[in-house]
Amino acid sequence: MPTVRSEPPQVLYSMPRDTSSTSPLDRSIRPELDVSVANLRKARLQIAAIVGEENIDSRIDEIKRHTGTEWSSHPGSPDEAPAAIVRPNSTEEVSGVMKVCNELRIPVVAFSGGTSLEAQFANTRRGVSLDLSRMDKILASHKDDLDVVVQPGVGYEQLNQALAEQELFFPPDPGPGAMIGGMIGTGCSGTNAYHYGTMKNWVISVTVVLPDGTVIKTRQRPMKSSAGYDLTRLFVGSEGTLGIVTEAVLRVTTLPRNIRVAVASFPSVRAAAECVGRVVQKGVAIAAVELLDETAIKCINESGATGREWLEQPTLFLKFSGTETEVSEEIQTVREMASLCGNIGFVFAQDEEEAEDLWGARKTMLWGSQALKKRDDDRTWITDVAVPMSRLPEIIELTKQELDQSGLSGAIVGHVGDGNFHAAIMYGEDERTLVEDIVHRMVHRAIEMEGTVTGEHGVGLVKRDYLPHELGQSTVDSMRRIKQAFDPLCLLNCDKVIRAEA
Repeated sequence: MPTVRSEPPQVLYSMPRDTSSTSPLDRSIRPELDVSVANLRKARLQIAAIVGEENIDSRIDEIKRHTGTEWSSHPGSPDEAPAAIVRPNSTEEVSGVMKVCNELRIPVVAFSGGTSLEAQFANTRRGVSLDLSRMDKILASHKDDLDVVVQPGVGYEQLNQALAEQELFFPPDPGPGAMIGGMIGTGCSGTNAYHYGTMKNWVISVTVVLPDGTVIKTRQRPMKSSAGYDLTRLFVGSEGTLGIVTEAVLRVTTLPRNIRVAVASFPSVRAAAECVGRVVQKGVAIAAVELLDETAIKCINESGATGREWLEQPTLFLKFSGTETEVSEEIQTVREMASLCGNIGFVFAQDEEEAEDLWGARKTMLWGSQALKKRDDDRTWITDVAVPMSRLPEIIELTKQELDQSGLSGAIVGHVGDGNFHAAIMYGEDERTLVEDIVHRMVHRAIEMEGTVTGEHGVGLVKRDYLPHELGQSTVDSMRRIKQAFDPLCLLNCDKVIRAEA
């Protein structure tokens, strides 16, 4: 038979190809979303067929809870409320919901514990709040492999209660009420970060539903892998802008033993911070170190949560664990360093119950801060930055001075072992500009010190315009390119982390 030669197809026209590696904001196209009443009604009927009508909620109190909280630095406004709340029960249901929303171009914001502080779950484009609280199961526990498989609605406190029965422990502890989905989204850490690292160190793999409903799993279960791009790390800290995490394989470790807690007081917040620097530079392997200024200690006293009266001075809360010999040596070294920094008190817990009481004092500070309110409608602005350890005493001291001079009530607290600290500032609506200025200077100061605008709270809405100053415009434009690759319609948590349009 004669050979048949195939001819290449004739090209009638060609579109110009975008060969750039980044997506600058001035070239971005406004997202074309449809939240009209008619389109939302159409979506509701299709979504009800997937999750059940009983799992779609439009009650006013629930809408309000899914818009913002009094703890957020960005007060949720009525025009940032979701049109409806959808509560799926599985990866398959999340995928089905996203297929509907992708087809109808309806924006979606994932919601788990609702404890984020930078407006991560504000519905800037209305649409659907995808509440993952029904997905609250620990799916598997592999004690021999030191990992667990969980859904996003599992609270870390709930997880640790279950793990304790196997003498295991999941270290990240951002704050009461936090759930795994949000912890992955913000890349959180908490009081144990100095010794154990942050959330990204404890997530092995995630199952993710992409904006078009596609389901992917980023890894299998081994502790390490060199297979392909590290998509797990890409989703950790992405704040729900690239995909919706529906399962996670988490590392766990053995429950720490022989825990000792000590509390050291200092004449100034700088002296306390300098003590932490000495401890870190010496390489002392303490389990955790937290700093609270005298205002934070006053909040604890006035809350009455711990049943003891604390010396209202800048204070370090120190946790030690290991063998009895290791702990004794660490305590002696830290005590010597505290003395060199002029400490004015050093208290040890005498038993496990007292250790829990001492460490519990640190956890009560946020709720105790309500004692700073001058008026019933005052709000709390809680923000964080992180800097290299050598700059920590300076930035804490300068921030403390600004707070004192402003006339606002505010406290400094922090996971200072890794250079991360927080400011909790109480303000009235007429003082919002004043508190914004303080936070603005605090963030810029951190950037100038080669630090970051947020150590663990995430970017959300409030800090997105600081990213070009910290990372450079081209880096942010590269992030926008990634966002557009995963979510070309800008359906998922639009406007968070990076701007979608000028």
